[in-house]
Amino acid sequence: MTNETESYFLGLAEQFEAERPRLRAVALRMLGSDAGADDAVQEAWIRLVRTDARSKEGGEEIENLPGWLTTVVSRICLDALRSRPTRPTSSTRRLPPRTRPSSPTPSARR
Repeated sequence: MTNETESYFLGLAEQFEAERPRLRAVALRMLGSDAGADDAVQEAWIRLVRTDARSKEGGEEIENLPGWLTTVVSRICLDALRSRPTRPTSSTRRLPPRTRPSSPTPSARR
């Protein structure tokens, strides 16, 4: 790696680290778990490096890094939520049968 490339990726890492707390908060809000949020943010970093490497080869540059990262983290979280096993919407335990209030007998009404 040349010094120019190395300093470029260090700058990119600094920009990412500045966004990390906000990205983690977005992921945590969507996924509800610390581990899932950390995984989503890490995956966003991997995608950023891959995308940036492609942009150096003639692809489009990322113009708004915070917006791009927020979109990527959100999509990663949505994918994680879609891949979770579905839970039944109703309880599987049996509830006791409902009882009707007894109506008074005709002789008890008087």
